[in-house]
Amino acid sequence: MSLYDAGGKRIFVAEDDAAIAELLTTRLEIAGYRVNVAHDGANALRLILLKPPAAVILDVNMPKLDGFSVLRTMRSHPACARTPVLMLTARKSAADVRMAREYGANDYLAKPFEDSQLLTRVERLLRSGRTPSAAAAPVPPAVEDGATFL
Repeated sequence: MSLYDAGGKRIFVAEDDAAIAELLTTRLEIAGYRVNVAHDGANALRLILLKPPAAVILDVNMPKLDGFSVLRTMRSHPACARTPVLMLTARKSAADVRMAREYGANDYLAKPFEDSQLLTRVERLLRSGRTPSAAAAPVPPAVEDGATFL
């Protein structure tokens, strides 16, 4: 699958910043994905559990329920326990990356990011279609341009 032949797969974006959500939606739709968006964690979780998407892009800092809580709850539900998740956030401390990994994130990309980084990461998520295992590669000490768990 190339970046511009996404096959109409549905990506769910959980992002509270309207401008970033719009940017993500535009970039992903241009690449051929169908995109659904929620602007708070509680609504995102409800919609993800209702109809699990092909992949989720999840911000950490959101109102009502943070991204780590959304991720942890997703992983406890059989319907979306293996849904690939990209954490996309301004938080880039080693502790945040480690927590995302422990809760089952497949990838972690720090803001700001390049369009090409985003599209490459989403394509990789969809190719892998798996959650990380405990025996996966170690978590990097810090994220400057994003970290890959795959």
